[in-house]
Amino acid sequence: MARRVPRVSAAAQFRLRWRPRDARRGEAWAPAPRPDLGCPRPLGANWDLGPAGIPAWPCAKRPIRRPVVASALLDPEAGSGNAGQPPPRRGIGPNSAGPAFAGARPISLNSPPFRPRPSYRPRVSPQSAPGGFDPALSPARLPPQEAPPPQARPRPAARARPPRVRTEVRSRKPGAGGAAALSSARTRPPAPGRAGDRAPGPAVPGHSFRKVTLTKPTFCHLCSDFIWGLAGFLCDVCNFMSHEKCLRHVKTPCAGVAPSLVRVPVAHCFGPRGLYKRKFCAVCRKGLEAPALRCEVCELHVHADCVPFACSDCRQCHQDGHHDHDTYHHHWREGNLPLGGRCEICRKTCGSSDVLAGVRCEWCGVQAHSLCSVVLAPECTFGRLRSMVLPPGCVRLVSRNFSKMHCFRIAETAVLELGDGDDGMDGSAALGPGRDVPAAPESSKQTLKIFDGNDTMRRNHFRLVTVPRLARSEEVLEAALRAYYVTDDPGDFELQELPLPLPASDAQAPGKAGSGGSAEEDSGRGSGTHEPEAWVIRARPRTQEVLKIYPGWLKVGVAYVSIRVTSQSTVRTVVLEVLPLLGRQAESPESFQLVEVLMGSRQVQRMVLAEEESLLQRLQDIRQTSLRQASQTRFYVAESKAVTPHISLFVGGLPPGLSPQEYGNLLHEAMATKAAAVSVSHVYSQGAVVLDVTCFAEAERLYMLGRDTAVHGQPLTTLVLPDVMHGKLPPDCCPLLVFVNPKSGGLKGRDLLCSFRKLLNPHQVFDLTNGGPLPGFHLFSQVPCFRVLVCGGDGTVGWVLTALEETRHRLACQEPSVAILPLGTGNDLGRVLRWGAGYSGEDPFSMLVSVDEADAVLMDRWTILLDAHKAAGTENSVVDAEPPKIVQMSNYCGIGIDAELSLDFHQAREEEPGKFTSRFHNKGVYVRVGLQKISHSRGLHKEIRLQVEQREVELPSIEGLIFINIPSWGSGADLWGSDNDSRFEKPRMDDGLLEVVGVTGVMHMGQVQGGLRSGIRIAQGSYFRVTLLKATPVQVDGEPWVQAPGHMIISAAGPKAVPWMPLWSRRLACLPTVGRWCAALVAVG
Repeated sequence: MARRVPRVSAAAQFRLRWRPRDARRGEAWAPAPRPDLGCPRPLGANWDLGPAGIPAWPCAKRPIRRPVVASALLDPEAGSGNAGQPPPRRGIGPNSAGPAFAGARPISLNSPPFRPRPSYRPRVSPQSAPGGFDPALSPARLPPQEAPPPQARPRPAARARPPRVRTEVRSRKPGAGGAAALSSARTRPPAPGRAGDRAPGPAVPGHSFRKVTLTKPTFCHLCSDFIWGLAGFLCDVCNFMSHEKCLRHVKTPCAGVAPSLVRVPVAHCFGPRGLYKRKFCAVCRKGLEAPALRCEVCELHVHADCVPFACSDCRQCHQDGHHDHDTYHHHWREGNLPLGGRCEICRKTCGSSDVLAGVRCEWCGVQAHSLCSVVLAPECTFGRLRSMVLPPGCVRLVSRNFSKMHCFRIAETAVLELGDGDDGMDGSAALGPGRDVPAAPESSKQTLKIFDGNDTMRRNHFRLVTVPRLARSEEVLEAALRAYYVTDDPGDFELQELPLPLPASDAQAPGKAGSGGSAEEDSGRGSGTHEPEAWVIRARPRTQEVLKIYPGWLKVGVAYVSIRVTSQSTVRTVVLEVLPLLGRQAESPESFQLVEVLMGSRQVQRMVLAEEESLLQRLQDIRQTSLRQASQTRFYVAESKAVTPHISLFVGGLPPGLSPQEYGNLLHEAMATKAAAVSVSHVYSQGAVVLDVTCFAEAERLYMLGRDTAVHGQPLTTLVLPDVMHGKLPPDCCPLLVFVNPKSGGLKGRDLLCSFRKLLNPHQVFDLTNGGPLPGFHLFSQVPCFRVLVCGGDGTVGWVLTALEETRHRLACQEPSVAILPLGTGNDLGRVLRWGAGYSGEDPFSMLVSVDEADAVLMDRWTILLDAHKAAGTENSVVDAEPPKIVQMSNYCGIGIDAELSLDFHQAREEEPGKFTSRFHNKGVYVRVGLQKISHSRGLHKEIRLQVEQREVELPSIEGLIFINIPSWGSGADLWGSDNDSRFEKPRMDDGLLEVVGVTGVMHMGQVQGGLRSGIRIAQGSYFRVTLLKATPVQVDGEPWVQAPGHMIISAAGPKAVPWMPLWSRRLACLPTVGRWCAALVAVG
């Protein structure tokens, strides 16, 4: 018979479930009613404390908040030792004014402190602004005599529409990176529109959110999650999309206020246009579907028409006398992260291919969510590559008007200005932030041309704005301001109509005001009786303004101070008024000056203002010229100290082997240098000098003139070089000097050049097609310890090693280690040193890590003396003698058939360089030219004579003679072979010996390539003398030419170069961790 289970009521089950642990053990327990919740509680049981020390009922499942706890935040005496007694705790306990319960006990004073929710934080009302000017101002920010008493502060009239929230920087906070942190908020009236469509909730940094209906899959720009439902919140200015729940957590500033949050303005270096898949514009946050621009120094991607609105927040890579400091904070860049990127804090995925989300430090590479980034320490340690990065505090370059492209030796390209191109009306239209297209004539909307001042009217550069035909003038004005990312009060501006069509002579005509908002004008626009084509935004005249003055020095408690300027305010009076607010009242105002800074996205321009200049008129002139420039203009008060110019100008392409006096006279004849301001500081025998210029104007003139000057038919190369303060380098710093040949490896060399500039300091990355390796070695000449990375083929590596040999006596580090990133066709040296057969798109960061973990091994370097003259027994009756020359060799030297094939390939590449962009295609050309020579026979053994260690060696019947220093030839072939021979020692690349091998023809070379045969072993030694009886093709490390009859002497080059071998080569060879010499020998052998 089944056992009958007694039935228990739901109330009894509830009481049994939530009774205390002691009662479940059998102790007395009786329920007591609660007036507010209507559920029992245990008698004599202790209260459960919540996360903030708040008692939580066992059945409530949530803490009980104190009713009046926010008042303690406003009380300056709360929690202080002067109070004597703790503040009364109302609402809980027997002594409180709230309901008391039997058995309740008061909260202990040792309980954890209460942490209020964000909704309890006190907020400053916009009506508390003094004077009715800047709502974010406080009496402490204004001069004491102008701060009105609190009870006399006028309050602006209430507006019927909901407020649009905006924030503004009030104080410096660490960890802001390129933009300063946000601290205080202010509100601004939004555009007149639909009631209730604005985003409710707390303040967000400058955004103007409104609720929109979603018609396609959309993702949140904060959490990067899909927005479920049909509603989202969109910023009208920068297109930031967010969940309603994410609005209170938005920290990313709007593009309209981002320029005002930049900590130190630094211009960008935009390269040529390109297609960037799954990348997003940092200004309008839209995808980069059309060819866009990318900064060569940081990860900024923008549309071509968004370039003028981009913030000048690039990385600060050197000290220039403005806001120099030794402590560097994280430089955050939003979005465009790799898909597999993980947050440093929560370890969740922070990259997204759908929206612009997540942040990344452009120095150390740390990735995080925008909310998680505030938890990280503000100081940046430069991450995993800190020992390889040239610290920005150790580089100094006072460039004044030199652009970033000039400072970083980046080839300049034509970056189109606002509205340039063929995609707009009259070739000068630019799309607005929404990237709209002109509306059809029969549609309910119309498209207007909007100018922001006299400058855009003169250039005929405008923005297209699409508005409804029945839109009011206020709505059109706000749409025009949003097109130029202007977030100021629309009441301060007006629209003026331009004539139709717009004549060039009347481009600056004032026109007619279009912002009155009268009913007749609105009806006229809707009916189409008078529909203007072009409008210009004008600022209304003001009798006084609030001006922000930034300190031109560091270690100041505020980011800026705000003062009122009137028609009587001059630069002198403003400086007198600002110095006490910045704590410099004890110093003389004569030693300070006011500097106007235009923070352009491509160049930051500074201009010192005259003492008697009117600031109010100056502000009005800037707004009349361009509203965009007005939003990007700052005023700094700085110390007026004399700056001694010192610019190092590298000039290459000169005739080699001249004296300093001869080089000075040659430059004076070619460029008319001024002897009082220009002097030759360094001379290189390869045909290059370094000029020390003590005048900014003269340095700029010489730089621009040298780019268009040729000496003896050779064009000159001029570069601006910074100064490396080697005394400030950290003890564990061994910076990496990077040379990249962009012509190697197709387009991969150009991509690597850009990647290394972003991962390292751009000053330590050099383009070999722009001056060669000499500028890099000159810049690092005083660095006590550095390493070298060469990105290119074997010829490029030999070029750099040759320059290193010639400048070794000038270097403080005379034996720097050299690493190789193979980009050529054969890449034999890279194969031997285990860097791979060729670069195939690996992560540049992982390549730098491998360089840092590599071991150093020694390698022989050889010198080849070429002495051409008329030799006896030649068939030619007349042979012109050539001057002797010296060539350095690292890999091999070929005479005969292999040099002839290399020469044919070289000539084919010179004729059509655009076709030689693939390693596979290059090898195919080698095969083609080899098949053409397969039946060729010239009997090389009859045309040359060979001496080894002063001993004549009889040559067999061969077509090619090759001297090899490394066990790799012709894209990895082992020409010497692995068989043991008692006549010769086992070859090594550091034994001081060269191996001499012969080949019988193209067929023999093909068999060696396939591993079927090896070469004919002839000799092994350290000194060789070759006599050429006829003009013969010769190649050294892949660089071929035709050598005239004469002598070739091959000998050791003295000190040995020090290339590197990566640690992962040991793992490939399955070797344990042993000494350098053993690992090198086993890996090479």
